[in-house]
Amino acid sequence: MEREIGHRPWGRYEVLLDDPQVKVKRIVVESGARLSLQRHHHRDEHWFVVAGRATVTLDLEERTLLPGEAVDIPRLTWHRVLNEGSAALTFIEVQTGDSFSEEDIERREDDYGRA
Repeated sequence: MEREIGHRPWGRYEVLLDDPQVKVKRIVVESGARLSLQRHHHRDEHWFVVAGRATVTLDLEERTLLPGEAVDIPRLTWHRVLNEGSAALTFIEVQTGDSFSEEDIERREDDYGRA
């Protein structure tokens, strides 16, 4: 079975596992790029940094994550990740909850006009 790969303005993702209980993605954020400030109503997320340096926003708090570090993102929490480094940022995203649909993304801010 071929894995789903998605290209976005900030980088790309690859779906590693997609079943009714959990969805797992490898996400690559290019240097200087960031995801939209977003939240979800039907899922929680866990981000585990594999390579690079992640600046993570959770509601109004920012924190830096290095390889081997992780953060939990409860549903309804505004969140985003920024790659301020010179190399690509790679992290694993584990989604759990009621729905893993892309339609469960509510954007508040977006650098690419999707909000």
